[in-house]
Amino acid sequence: MRQSEMLVPTLREAPAEADAAGHRWLLRSGMIRQLAAGIYSYLPLGRRILLNVERIVREEMDRAGCQEVLLPIMQPAELWEESGRYTQYGPELMRLKDRHAREFALGPTHEEVVTALARDEVNSYRKLPFTLYQIGTKFRDERRPRFGLLRGREFIMKDAYSFASDWEELDHTYQAMNTAYSRILERCGLEYIRVEADAGTIGGQGETHEFMALADVGEDTIVTCKHCGYAANLEKAGYQTSKSSAKNPGQAEASADLKTVDKADGKAEGETLVRIQTPGVRTINELSAFVGEDAQHMIKTLLYQADGQLVAALVRGDHEVNDIALKQVLGAEELILADETALAGHPKLTVGFLGPIGLDLPIVIDADVAAMEHAITGANEVDVHYSNVVQGIDFALDKVDRIRFAAEGDGCPTCGESLVFTKGIEVGHIFKLGTKYSDAMGASFLDRNGRQCAPVMGCYGIGVSRLMAAIAEQYAGEDGIRWPSAIAPYHVHLIPMSWKDEQQRELALELEQQLLDAGYSVLVDDRDERPGVKFKDSELIGLPVQIVIGRGAAEGQVEFGSHVLAAQGESKRISLSAQEAVSQVKEQL
Repeated sequence: MRQSEMLVPTLREAPAEADAAGHRWLLRSGMIRQLAAGIYSYLPLGRRILLNVERIVREEMDRAGCQEVLLPIMQPAELWEESGRYTQYGPELMRLKDRHAREFALGPTHEEVVTALARDEVNSYRKLPFTLYQIGTKFRDERRPRFGLLRGREFIMKDAYSFASDWEELDHTYQAMNTAYSRILERCGLEYIRVEADAGTIGGQGETHEFMALADVGEDTIVTCKHCGYAANLEKAGYQTSKSSAKNPGQAEASADLKTVDKADGKAEGETLVRIQTPGVRTINELSAFVGEDAQHMIKTLLYQADGQLVAALVRGDHEVNDIALKQVLGAEELILADETALAGHPKLTVGFLGPIGLDLPIVIDADVAAMEHAITGANEVDVHYSNVVQGIDFALDKVDRIRFAAEGDGCPTCGESLVFTKGIEVGHIFKLGTKYSDAMGASFLDRNGRQCAPVMGCYGIGVSRLMAAIAEQYAGEDGIRWPSAIAPYHVHLIPMSWKDEQQRELALELEQQLLDAGYSVLVDDRDERPGVKFKDSELIGLPVQIVIGRGAAEGQVEFGSHVLAAQGESKRISLSAQEAVSQVKEQL
């Protein structure tokens, strides 16, 4: 390919919207361009990378025995209503109507469509098991698109769906997909980890795992144990409670600002509930500084709407509520943090000064709060908090469960060793759906005994465009992205210093043909540009090998540079004969 004929609009500065290293280099190297928030065009170089990722994904899916299909992006709303997800999915589901006012959704995923297909076409155990997959465009109306391709509203994904006659068959497919995903990520050159996960809006009746690419820009927190190998997404992570606990906080003598109230019934002699005037102190950090106590000695009260009903959740001040755990404890379909509108009918509830004492709402109490001896908490009154609060006396322990995230200092749920927290990008997710969708949508088959049974399903997604973005983040350097050879847009960048020079041009054409014959893809910079421009663009594009052809062309000498040499600490380029350069390409790639 001649670079003079290719659309590669490199940039000297990153656009203002670029908020991650990989995203900046993808824009600067002319591989993608933003059309709207969370919506991107893939330019020629970026499209070649995407196709290489798709090729690896497709090869491993085929190797695992999957069959490729292509399913409609526009999906009738009736299918989503059958599964119960049309309202559950929330505003992220893009909805539209056709000219006949029939409702449709732009698919973020295809469980409903593929289940309807199986319902119509599979009526006997003899047709099971099988797995269908597709690679296509998906849509999700993200509230706040970020990090370029990592959180977009339009994205490219491989989604696969398996149908089995029983759980044993499903388990076999699940393990095969686990192996396929590991091979995909390894072939793409990604550093990754497989973790236990929550099923989220997909749901299901069995285990589920995510594949996380390690990256500081990742929005997911990975919880691992170096001792036993335990790994989970933070929202799913178990823990053994840290040994630090709240011991007798807030018992300093009351100053002029403190007004002691009557002793609560059942407290030991000398223990009194203390009322603290806290003007303008709304956050845990502000309260901690104001009273001189650590956050672990405080109770944080948060209000949620669980299926429209207002409920309170209590966690220690140094902990955070795990919304997913709370949702499961409440058995709620929908759980959202209560906003001002939800609190409009409750004038006594003032955010920033909430507490469990006298709170006339259902309360879920985290187990660590139930273990506290004394605490400081809001008084449900503006500018007032209580100290010396005792759980079980000042407020009831009606519903206690684990509803917080694991935190620094917690122990591994398996072996008790300290947990380690890192950041990651979710690039793949596999689920055991069970009969969630087949039951809801009436899909069934006749088993060996002539009984009607629902097929046992699995679901397996991997983000193709997210893979490209995750690789960009892991391989971003000071001058650009050093693309792994398996997914680079071209293998070799041939850079003649002067295309007008006959000897340089002839040697470039000779090298190009030899490399093409050997099975490598080649980009030739035949532009009439200064050497500095060519070198800068070559660094931005980031191909695995660069061969510079200059004044040594008459003697058959070139300068050879590669990611391998750079990783070994070698200088950017070394002098070689043209034939030695070809040999080096074969050796290094």
